[in-house]
Amino acid sequence: MTIATDPSQTLTVRQMAEAARRAGRRLGVLPTGQKNAALLEVAASLRQNAAEILEANALDVQAAHEAGLPESLIDRLTLSPARLEAVAADVEHVATLSDPVGETLERAVRPNGLNVMKRRVPLGVLGVIYEARPNVTVDVATLAVKSGNAVILRGGRETARSNEVLVSLIAAALEQHGIPAGAVQVITDPNRARMLELLRLDDLVDAVIPRGGAGLHRFCVENATVPVIVGGVGVVQLYLDESYVQDAPGVRSAIRIIHNSKVQRPSACNALDTLLVTPASARLALPQIVQELQAAGVDVVADAPSLEVLRSAGVHVQPAQPADFGTEFLALKLSVHMVAGLDAAMDYIAAHGGHTDAVLTRDQAQADIFVQGVDSAAVIVNASTRFNDGGQLGLGAEVAVSTQKLHARGPMALYELTTTKWVVLGEGQVRG
Repeated sequence: MTIATDPSQTLTVRQMAEAARRAGRRLGVLPTGQKNAALLEVAASLRQNAAEILEANALDVQAAHEAGLPESLIDRLTLSPARLEAVAADVEHVATLSDPVGETLERAVRPNGLNVMKRRVPLGVLGVIYEARPNVTVDVATLAVKSGNAVILRGGRETARSNEVLVSLIAAALEQHGIPAGAVQVITDPNRARMLELLRLDDLVDAVIPRGGAGLHRFCVENATVPVIVGGVGVVQLYLDESYVQDAPGVRSAIRIIHNSKVQRPSACNALDTLLVTPASARLALPQIVQELQAAGVDVVADAPSLEVLRSAGVHVQPAQPADFGTEFLALKLSVHMVAGLDAAMDYIAAHGGHTDAVLTRDQAQADIFVQGVDSAAVIVNASTRFNDGGQLGLGAEVAVSTQKLHARGPMALYELTTTKWVVLGEGQVRG
């Protein structure tokens, strides 16, 4: 297949937003079946054109290596056949989900006979700014179309080739089912001025969602006149209570969960950063946990009390530095911090958390207190932190993981890309 040149690059960002606004009005009233058929076409196109996608992505990955970009970023950038198949499968899954648009949330008949209801409607036009994740290009486009929103994507320069191919394929698939090309567009110009233009189009763009590092989020918040939904940046903690590791099966389970939380994909925002242990849980299980992590290539650092337990068991790690706590590593590195118990663990999380925090405990009362008292976007009991993910939670995919509290919190998927409007049906009533 020959990929057409992205027509949006002949347009200014304002012209792209104007096209998105027109497309959004069309998308917002499309029947669910038409949107689903378009998404299935997208999934088929991804599979049919896998070679072209992977070739473009390989060029992006090669350029990233030559530029000396961090390995964690390159991992997020890289598409493999298996990862691309997973992306296509996620598109198909979103097509099976309930359409939130038009859902009636509240209904009442007033004393004067007015029939009033609150319904879900699309936000309108989204701007999504992200770094090094070509899978996000497809995830966001898919969720935007299903929820009736037009979207302008702005990936990092490191994803330019991948994004150009992906958006060309997506737009072509959508057009086959009557969805205007302006519904999904990408800014491939790496100049930060283009991003600044997008952030200030408050007359055309309804929300901007950044997905990347703290610097990107801060830039958007400080420069946008468009509302910004912030998320994705956060330190992930797991508290290991001694009740969980009282026997050999418990120790093995803790090792498996902690290993998965850290190693399964260390560059992800829900990968474990800090393990919190008590003196008892450290004595019972910490040496075995650390040995398994080290065998997987994890650089483990520990505070002084944890270090003493490890060294007495013949396990050698480096002392932790102050910067090793409250840090999102996005790499094969983990810090260990000893706390007196549940209350101290929750105090620590309150100071450093907000994204994903987990507890391993066999004490139901402790689990209930943790769930109620830890104020994070996702709180997990006796499972890997890697489950704070739109796909894993049954949402099909996600635009980002919001860590703020207004409008959306946690993985942002179909329902989080909608707002509401009141509909009032009357029969000639007037207000007295």
